[in-house]
Amino acid sequence: MPTVACSSKFCEMIKIRYFLTVGALWLTASAAAAGWRAEDQSGRMTLTTRGDTMEIVAPRGLTLWYDERLTGDYEIAYSVKFITDGGPYDRLSDMNCFWGANDPGSPGDIYAAGTERGGFFPNYKAMKLFYVGYGGNHNTTTRFRLYRGLGAEAPDSVARPLLGEYTAADCLLRPGHWYRVSIRVKDGATTYSVDGRELFTYRLGAEGADGHFALRLLENHVLVADFRIKNL
Repeated sequence: MPTVACSSKFCEMIKIRYFLTVGALWLTASAAAAGWRAEDQSGRMTLTTRGDTMEIVAPRGLTLWYDERLTGDYEIAYSVKFITDGGPYDRLSDMNCFWGANDPGSPGDIYAAGTERGGFFPNYKAMKLFYVGYGGNHNTTTRFRLYRGLGAEAPDSVARPLLGEYTAADCLLRPGHWYRVSIRVKDGATTYSVDGRELFTYRLGAEGADGHFALRLLENHVLVADFRIKNL
């Protein structure tokens, strides 16, 4: 399915913002209408929809925000498959995500600093959020971190402590497999599961996990399907 150029006028019409360092963002109208907003480091990402499936090519870092801010108890669920057919960005790595995301520098508007962040991963250190990098570091680690919104100057051990990690093959990516990701916030805790297996859990403090969700991709080519959010 062909994509269409996302000019500023077109983006305004379909109510999508985009934040780029260079170049142009390409989106289909149906993808934009679904409520996603991109911060794209390369300026060359593509997103195409077929039914309930998004095909995304991320030449560099890409943060694709779901536009609705989630509050209370909720579940986020979606399926992901990596394309590894020899294309320039067909890389088996980085099935990543943010949730409960907020920007302390602009409370109430997570997009205010989108241009400055520009999809470049270190620029998200100033945010408050939960992060899982599944199959990160060239598919050698799966890690769970809490970002505390302390900024670039704070050491990682304080600003984004590691809450859990796997390196075994059964917790890394395999080609050709459809992964089903489930993130839940319920009864004062948040959990992250893949294919029905709970990998991480964290007991929430008073702030809870209200905030935005984002797909976080890096130099890869994926299909994302059957994205669902429900209140619990």
